[in-house]
Amino acid sequence: MPATSGQKTSRNILDSLMESAVHEMNRERSGLLLSGFSAGLDIGFGPLMMAVVLTLAEQGFGDLTTELLLASVYSIGFMFVILGRSELFTEHTTLAVIPVLDRQASVSQLARLWGLVYVGNIVGGFLFTLLVILLMPGLGVVSIDAFESIALKLVTHELHWLFIGGVFAGWLMGLLAWLITAAQETVSRLLLVLIVTGTIGLLHLPHSIAGNVEVLFGLFLSPAVSLSDYVVFLVLATIGNAAGGAIFVALLKYGHVIRGGS
Repeated sequence: MPATSGQKTSRNILDSLMESAVHEMNRERSGLLLSGFSAGLDIGFGPLMMAVVLTLAEQGFGDLTTELLLASVYSIGFMFVILGRSELFTEHTTLAVIPVLDRQASVSQLARLWGLVYVGNIVGGFLFTLLVILLMPGLGVVSIDAFESIALKLVTHELHWLFIGGVFAGWLMGLLAWLITAAQETVSRLLLVLIVTGTIGLLHLPHSIAGNVEVLFGLFLSPAVSLSDYVVFLVLATIGNAAGGAIFVALLKYGHVIRGGS
C-alpha cells in the first residue's frame, strides 16, 4: 500500500532502522553493555506489576478481567525500555539483522551487538530480581505464590512450545520495532507498545528478557522451579526470539522493500 501524505514510506522506515542499527553497532562496548543493563533493569517492572495484580486478584489466571489487566501491566516494562531508548535484545533480532542483509555490516558486528546487549539485559534482569526479593516482601503488596504462578506459566510447557512460542514473541517484537519507527507521535508509539507487548503477555509467549525476570522470581522463591527449568527456558526462548525477529520481520520486510515494496 502506498504511503499517504505525511506518512513514512516503507523505504523510509527501512533506512531509519538501518541507520539506527549501524549507529548502535559502532558504539563502544561499555555503552552497549550499560544500555542493555538499563533495559534489563527497567523491563522487570512489568513482571513485578503482574505479581502485584495476581496478589490482589481473587480469580487468578484464567479470569478474563485479570488476564487483560495482567497483559496491560506486562507492557509497562517495555514502555520504559522502548520509549527510554535503552537497548533490548529482542528488538535487535530485527534491527541489527537489516544492515547485515544490506551488506552495511558484518555477521561479526551483529554477533558483537547481540552478545553485549543480551548479556546486559540478562544481568540487569538478575539484579532487578534480587532487589525485588530483598525489598518487596516488607511492603506487603506481593506474595510469593504470585511469583511462583508467573514462573510456572512459562516453564511448564513442552520444549517445542517454548521454541515456537519464542518465535512468535520475537516476530511480534520485530514487528514492534518496525511500527515504532513508522509512528509519528509519542502517543501512537505508546499505543503500539501496549498493543504488541500486551499481546505477548496475553498469550503468555516466552520473551527471553522479560521472561528472564519472570522465571528468576520462581527460581529464587519456589522449589517448583529448578535451575534446569530456567536454563532450558532461556535457551529456547532466546533462539526462538532471534529466529522470529530475523526471519519473519527483518528478512521479509527487507526483501519486499528492496524489490519495490514502496
